[in-house]
Parts: sequence; structure tokens; C-alpha cells
Amino acid sequence: MTETDPREYDVVVVGAGPVGENVADRTRAAGLATAIVESELVGGECSYWACMPSKALLRPAITRADARRTPGVMGGLSDALDVRAVLAHRDAYASHWEDDGQRRWVEGIGADLYRGHGRLAGPLVVEVTGADDERHTLTARNAVAVCTGSRALLPDLPGLAEARPWTSREATSATSAPERLIVVGGGVVAVEMATAWQALGSRVTLLVRGDGLLRRMEPFAGELLAESLAEAGVDIRTGAAVVSVSRAHGTVVAVTDAGDRFEADEILFATGRAPRTDDLGLETVGLEPGSWLRVDDTLRVPDRDWLYAVGDVNHRALLTHQGKYQARIAGDAIAARAAGPTPGRAVGEVPTAVADRGAVPQVIFSDPEAASVGLSLAEAEKAGHRVRAVDVDLSTVAGAGLFREGYRGQARMVVDLDDETLRGVTFVGPGVGELLHSATVAVAGRVPIGRLWHAVPSYPTLSEVWLRLLETYRDD
Repeated sequence: MTETDPREYDVVVVGAGPVGENVADRTRAAGLATAIVESELVGGECSYWACMPSKALLRPAITRADARRTPGVMGGLSDALDVRAVLAHRDAYASHWEDDGQRRWVEGIGADLYRGHGRLAGPLVVEVTGADDERHTLTARNAVAVCTGSRALLPDLPGLAEARPWTSREATSATSAPERLIVVGGGVVAVEMATAWQALGSRVTLLVRGDGLLRRMEPFAGELLAESLAEAGVDIRTGAAVVSVSRAHGTVVAVTDAGDRFEADEILFATGRAPRTDDLGLETVGLEPGSWLRVDDTLRVPDRDWLYAVGDVNHRALLTHQGKYQARIAGDAIAARAAGPTPGRAVGEVPTAVADRGAVPQVIFSDPEAASVGLSLAEAEKAGHRVRAVDVDLSTVAGAGLFREGYRGQARMVVDLDDETLRGVTFVGPGVGELLHSATVAVAGRVPIGRLWHAVPSYPTLSEVWLRLLETYRDD
């Protein structure tokens, strides 16, 4: 073991994914000496095993689906994607699982990078164990920011470990398409990976414990996605809880609670996430190892004025863009508290993260896409709001038929009847992901219906759905 001299910084960031990078970028911009600790690749889950590689796998599938329904193009397409080319494109977007570019970025902002496993060793102290058991003790003068993210959560099932299941990491980095793939789950990862690998030639069976897909969105989202996946060839089984898994001679067998057996070459479990806090040293500061870290709106852990938990690890919104949003808030909050009172600003006047409560946008990059922001109708009613749902068939919008022949889709806005602002918006249909930011602005800004009438959508685009939603609200 090599012991180095203790190092002191203003801020120590544990985790160098997009969230940790953004915290460090903000604290460095404020002139605070900052160290970043990373045990894997700088750039994190999103860059190498989630956002980037998954969307690189999905884009060819969606482009082909659009082209197949575009007059003048649809007759001249091959039925099969070029799997080798798609995987090579994916590899490029994952930077071939090398982080040289991200490492140079960290150096460029003037932060110090420590490669190794970081653990808290008491208030404001982080111990880093690197290669060859090299150790560093980092002390923070102002703050430690935990940005370690989350990991795939595997259920405790007989035979699962021996069956060597895929998680989201294996699903986005596989080097070939399995002939047969079982996907267990009905959420975002399950839907996206079923879409991608079915398009790449796998015969996909989707085993869903509940009675439908995307249960956290409006019901029509899961219904339209299920119809499309079934048409593409995915075998969807709802009410199918997997109770055991085994692998023998290269074949995986999943058995459900109904006694049904399903065979495949690989099995992907997309059944939730867990915080990466089990070996973080939380016990040294009075917190429970393996727990999600509760925070206030400045992303600070209560009763520990030096500790921040940012991104997935706080369980507020497990989305990369929300984590980066939180990171900007947290970095600015750390900087403001470190600076103390300044002219025009008292101690304690720091930025707060408010979007996590009512204006979280999400896109599922399937075919069709599903996109939502804010509350669903059921969520708004449960929260006690007096609301009304306004629905429009997206195929009635002029731009829909131009976008894709036989366009199918649905839009809903949830209107707060007390102040006539939007509590939530959901779109399902090809290309609707690009509509979502307009909805996010409307929900986050609490833009009154009366003002939305003056945001005139261009004709003929999918955005004209806004005019149809407003007309339906007025006329009903």
C-alpha cells in the first residue's frame, strides 16, 4: 500500500458522471479548488452504458420505421438493418469505452482527478483507494458532493446469478444481437431495449409483471407502445411475474408464477434502480449505507451542512438532464455559501431546485416516442388539484400525415381549473420528443391558457397540436 500526503480542497466531488462534472464545473467557475473522484470511466453511466449508446442503437430503428411509412421511400428499403454498422455507430458514441476526452475536459476546467474508489471517512473527509492500493486522503474546506448515481437492481430470484443476466449495461454494450432475447420489465429501459434489439434481428419476448407498459405515464402511452411493439414482432406477456431463471448449454429459461416457461439466448432484467451508496462510508457520518440520500432544495443533506447529494443518488428524478440541472443548482449553492454575504445578497440566499417537483420532462425513444412533463391526470387528482384532461388525436394535425403515412398518436394536457395553467402534458407518437420542450416551458412557467393562445404554432408541423388542444379546451 502506498500512502500519500493528505490533500486539501474547497470541494470534493465523488463521482465524475455528467452530474459530478457539472458540480465541479460550477464550483471551479466560482474559483473554488475542486477534486473529482471516479472509480470507473469519467463521463459516467450516461456516456457509456445509458443515454448515448442506447439512443445510438434506437435511432436507426426509428429512422427505418419512419422511412417505411414515407411515400417514395418505403418501397426501396431493405427489411434488415446493418447490425455491424449500427453497433459500430454505437461504439463511436460510447467513445469505445475510453474516457480520454472527458479526462482532458476535467483537466481543462482546472479540477484535479483522482481515479479510485472514494469513501467518506468522517465529515469533510474522503479516502480514495486507487490502483495498486494507492491511497489519498482528501479534505474539503466547504463541501463534499456525492454524485455516485444508481445501478441496476436485480431481483432475488433462484438461479439468477448463475444465469448471468443482462442489465442495462450489457443491453447497451452487447457486441452482437442474440437470436432470442427475454426482457423482464415494463418501464423505460425495457421498452427501449425491446424496440432496439427487435429491430436488430432478435426475437424479443417482453415479460411484464403488471397489466401494462409505462405505468407511470398516462394509460394511453403504454397502450400505444404495446400495439406498436406487438406489430413489430415483440411477444408481450402481461401479468407474467418471473419466479426463477436458469441457464444450461447456452439457453436461458425463465419460469413465471403461472408456470409458463420461456427460452432465450439472453435475458435482460430492467426492473428498477438502486443507489450506489452501499460502499460509500455513509456510516461514518451517521447515515445508512445503501440508502437513497434525502436532500433539501439546495441538494444538501439535512443536518449536515457540508454534504450534498446530487443526481440519481437522491431519488428525486432519475434522469440525466434532471441530475445536471440539480448539479448546476448544487454547484452554485456551494459557491454562494462559500462566498458568504455579498452586497445585495444575505447569507442563505442560494439557488434552489424547483423543477424536480412539478416540471420533470422525459422522453422514451421508442417507436412511437412517448414524452411527458409534469403530472399525469391521476397524479394531479391524487395531489388534490382541481383539473381537467384535454385530449387530441395527433393524427388530426396536418403535420402528422406529412411526417409519417398512417400516423398514430395522442396528446393530453392536464389543466388546473383554478388558475388555468398546465399541470402536465403527454405526447405519444412519432417525433413527439421534439415537442416536449414547448410543454416543459408551459408547465414550468405556469403559462396561463390565455397566453398560450398567442404562441402561434407553425403550419404544417406537429406543433399545431397545441392549437388543437386549446380549441378542444375552449369548445368542451
